[in-house]
Amino acid sequence: MTSVTDVFQQSVAVFSRNYLPINQINIKRAIILLVTGKAEPLDFGECKTITVRSPTMVFFVPQQIRLTVNHKEITWKIPAVNRREVLRRDKHACQYCGSTKYLTLDHVIPTSKGGQHTWDNVVTACEKCNNRKGDRTPQQAGMTLRNKPKTPVHPIVAFADQFWRSHNNKLQEEEIEN
Repeated sequence: MTSVTDVFQQSVAVFSRNYLPINQINIKRAIILLVTGKAEPLDFGECKTITVRSPTMVFFVPQQIRLTVNHKEITWKIPAVNRREVLRRDKHACQYCGSTKYLTLDHVIPTSKGGQHTWDNVVTACEKCNNRKGDRTPQQAGMTLRNKPKTPVHPIVAFADQFWRSHNNKLQEEEIEN
């Protein structure tokens, strides 16, 4: 039997009117959107529903819903290249060794060698790796980057990409089982 906390910890994928996955929301918010008519259930084949019981009603909440109202898109700008944003992009880990302590910023191509302070040239590095690399490129220092630095993408685009990848992985796993 599923406990109440297990039910309310589940999430529902929300799609815009034009079927772009835009967010994951908690089940309470999904019920509100469905009951108020601001969303409708979506069925991508064999979609499971989450059963939510109250003293007087039973709700069958799908794992994906589509908004029926216009989703007000907030204008998003590429963030400035600063410490907070670079740390966020790099998941607060050194891009050379993976350490999460004593983090600094490192220019992959040093500014003294013509490197710019741009998204594709600045990474998170721990003090030890930053000192080891010094005023050299990673190749000159014999170091490799764990991830290629890149400009952050719009959060909705990132969510959509992650959603479809996980959805396709689930479909492939089901095909293997059958």
